Amino acid sequence: MLTEVLQRLGSTWPAMITAAVAMVAIYLAVIVATRAAGPRSLAQMSAFDFVATVAVGSITASVGLGSVPLADGLVAVTTLFVAQYVTGRLRHRRTLQGVIDNTPLLLLRDGAILEDHMRQARMTVEDLRSHLRRSNVDDLADVRAVVLETTGDVSVLYGTGDVGPLLQGVRGAEGHEGPTGQLSGG
Repeated sequence: MLTEVLQRLGSTWPAMITAAVAMVAIYLAVIVATRAAGPRSLAQMSAFDFVATVAVGSITASVGLGSVPLADGLVAVTTLFVAQYVTGRLRHRRTLQGVIDNTPLLLLRDGAILEDHMRQARMTVEDLRSHLRRSNVDDLADVRAVVLETTGDVSVLYGTGDVGPLLQGVRGAEGHEGPTGQLSGG
């Protein structure tokens, strides 16, 4: 009776067992590869990390559905993680870092919104206010800088110390010529 149901659904016991075994194998391979790649593979994602994640999902689904042989799926997953490892190593070379990573972008400095940077980041003032609230900012006068990081996270720097060293390498931090808009402007 169950065999008839499987046949009506377009499957057989051997096909289902093969799919289950392939899925467990590719799942274990992804776990092993993720562990070998280290915690960076699970941290905030860069564009390359996002592409690799989508690709691993696609490979996993293809193997699980039987449209790609298990051996091919294992080779593809291994290749992706090797590519991620190589990309991670290349990120440390200054000549390639700008190609691999986004550049952090200054959004606010000493209470002044950098409107052109907000447009580049495709963020609204409401987005910025939301990030400030999540960072527990209770006095806007204490906010020294807000940076859109390479991962898409927003960092809020506040306090009385010099934030200049923390803004090295942040696009828009050098040569900033004063306020272009106030946060209270909405």
